[in-house]
Amino acid sequence: MGFEADAYYLVKGELLPEAIQKTVEAKQLLAKGEVRTVQEAVERVGLSRSSFYKYKDGIFPFNAMVKSKIVTISLALEHRSGVLSQVLRHLADHGGNVLTIHQTIPLQGVANVTMSVDTVYLNTDVTRLIDGLQELDGVSRAMLVGSGE
Repeated sequence: MGFEADAYYLVKGELLPEAIQKTVEAKQLLAKGEVRTVQEAVERVGLSRSSFYKYKDGIFPFNAMVKSKIVTISLALEHRSGVLSQVLRHLADHGGNVLTIHQTIPLQGVANVTMSVDTVYLNTDVTRLIDGLQELDGVSRAMLVGSGE
């Protein structure tokens, strides 16, 4: 058994070559919106564009992959202006990050909505979050239908 090019390895950051460390820094600057372009990011961290492009698709922070906890929420919403906005505001106010939304065409005044929500930064427990959604005006039903990591 030798080195496997397609395998993933957990390596302490300080052991990585400088170009890979700087690629991670540049990606973080871009993700946080501190810079707008790859050129700005690489100039700021002292890395060539060619090195950035060589490594960018192969290096990811371990915590970004481990911390994520995604739940699926199913809702029945009255078909009127502002109901979905209230739901999104409630989720954001409690630290939920909406990853996907699927909404059916309203039938008999009710639209079914399914959302995938990242709860890693939630400032309440999921049960309370769902209970709070259920209490919003225009929400006929809110329930957790799945959770995983």
